[in-house]
Amino acid sequence: MLNALDRAKQKRTMADLRTVSSAIEHYSVDNTNYPMVNTIAGLQSALVPLYTESIPSEDGWSNTYVVDSVPFEYTIASGGKDGGAINVVGGETAYFDDAIIFANGQFYQWPAGKQQ
Repeated sequence: MLNALDRAKQKRTMADLRTVSSAIEHYSVDNTNYPMVNTIAGLQSALVPLYTESIPSEDGWSNTYVVDSVPFEYTIASGGKDGGAINVVGGETAYFDDAIIFANGQFYQWPAGKQQ
């Protein structure tokens, strides 16, 4: 039962990251670069309401998203279930505590398969 709840939180987090990325990409079309921000609040100021109705501040586990956006690249990340440091390994991950990372229009690190 707990795995199902955590899996739902992962899916919500991944959907949020896709939505935020879409808004960032629309911003870049109009501005020829990505917004220069390093907080979720800064990203919200840059994108809402022109590019999206809202941007969630927290992932599925109620941890604040980590944002780094400069003119030609951006990263939005969730620290995973434990909300810990964003440990970057890239590719598929197998633990709920692993970070989920979306960078420059695609997932850089994501959960896949059975999670522990």
